[in-house]
Amino acid sequence: MLQHHSDLLSGKRIMQFISIGAIGAVIETFFIALLTIGIMIRPLPAKAIGAEISISLMFILNDRFTFANQGSVSVRGFIRRWGRSHLVRLGGLTVAFSVLWVLTARTDIEFIINGADVWPTIANLIGIGISLVLNYVAESLFTWQIKAP
Repeated sequence: MLQHHSDLLSGKRIMQFISIGAIGAVIETFFIALLTIGIMIRPLPAKAIGAEISISLMFILNDRFTFANQGSVSVRGFIRRWGRSHLVRLGGLTVAFSVLWVLTARTDIEFIINGADVWPTIANLIGIGISLVLNYVAESLFTWQIKAP
């Protein structure tokens, strides 16, 4: 059990997860900005579109790099992990959506840059940051079921 916790607390794994998460955050934020500023879609639907794109990309990168030695290499194993990852990320999305909703629908905050309100984009980044820890622990234990080497 102690080894299991040290695997969970692996600095290398955490940094890879955070790095891939940063890539996902940039991708998601790009789509939220594009959809809310460029196409004028409301923040929550824009979040859903950006999130799905970034979640799928992050899963592929984490499966290939962060958790490369965990889980079956079969197509069936890959699909099973993809499904589990989406369940885990649903929890993270619930947190992120809630933060986005509270910070955009329940406040009158605006952050105007060059005539555009970028507050929904900033609020989204806050939600992503809060859900990071939840996602890392759940992805490690549920999706890839990390075990001692």
